Amino acid sequence: MCHLNRSNGEPPATKVRRVWVWMACCAAVAAAPASGSALAQAPGDRIGDAVPRDVREMYDRGLKFLLKDQADNGEWHGQGQSGPGVTGMAVMVLLASGEDPNFGLYSGQIRRALRSIIRGQDPNTGYLGNSMYHHGFGMLALAEAYGAVDDRDLWEGADAEKGRSIGQSLELAVRAALTSQKKNPFGGWRYSPDGNDADTSVSGAVLVGLLAARNAGIEVPDAAVDRAIGYFRSMTSQSGQVGYSGGFGGFDESPARISIATLVYAVARRKDLAEYQATLRHLVGELETQPNSYINYARYYQAQALFQGDVGAWSKWNAMLVRQLKSEQKADGSLEGEFGADVDTALGLLALALNYRFLPIYER
Repeated sequence: MCHLNRSNGEPPATKVRRVWVWMACCAAVAAAPASGSALAQAPGDRIGDAVPRDVREMYDRGLKFLLKDQADNGEWHGQGQSGPGVTGMAVMVLLASGEDPNFGLYSGQIRRALRSIIRGQDPNTGYLGNSMYHHGFGMLALAEAYGAVDDRDLWEGADAEKGRSIGQSLELAVRAALTSQKKNPFGGWRYSPDGNDADTSVSGAVLVGLLAARNAGIEVPDAAVDRAIGYFRSMTSQSGQVGYSGGFGGFDESPARISIATLVYAVARRKDLAEYQATLRHLVGELETQPNSYINYARYYQAQALFQGDVGAWSKWNAMLVRQLKSEQKADGSLEGEFGADVDTALGLLALALNYRFLPIYER
């Protein structure tokens, strides 16, 4: 069983939380006007560059849409589905805004959403939701919240005694993902935790969640990461194209899958691999290629993959993204797509969120 490495009973992310709070306080003091009233941390304080006005305005409109669409129980809904994965995407949008997650504008919504994700977890297996897609994105959201959100006040009333902490829930989710992988002959993941085949889309969602959990201080064995990377290597061609399912073949022009593979190689610190160089080279060489379907899903991964691999290429691609989203965003702040307004809006905003770079998984 995976466990939290603790010192004096505190989780490893305690230090991260102190650093985040310290940074926010310093930024607020630096931004305080002469009158003495403090301002929230400006997104550019962390990266040294001002976030473009178009990005801020689009992000704010999208946030308002998502906030209006949050259910009373903390959930958001996709096209015909809801669960920890859908809610996790929206949580990451809120966390990526730069507002203090404990005392800022969205702290209440973040806590309601995190409670929803944790309630949607099987307390015995650690499984989040009803699909490993949900599990991967839910686990990623928990990892990004862990260390940033002080969960001492996460639960209220009668739930205060029995509600799991973010760290406990994340630890259980990691164990569930590792248990599922051990049963998988390919070393990846499919829709069911008991699946006997794998695909690079679901495997990408789960592996990024595991890597984020590892970065947050949760124990994830190197052997598990290596086995998952081995699966992605088997699915990557010399041209940089990436197959979809099984252990071989099916290579075609899929910006989403190529981006997923590029991202997992980078975040797993395997930029030395020939497969990584091939996928990145292919991605950079096709910057203007538009996905035929699931556009915001592809954008979500493409933004991160390019930023991790080639900042210059990301800057060029990001300028195109801003223009595209500006023309596509509805008056209410939403984005349309195959997954429904909540999911597609969240994915589009998370692609934009690289301009802010507050999420730990976005760090290079």
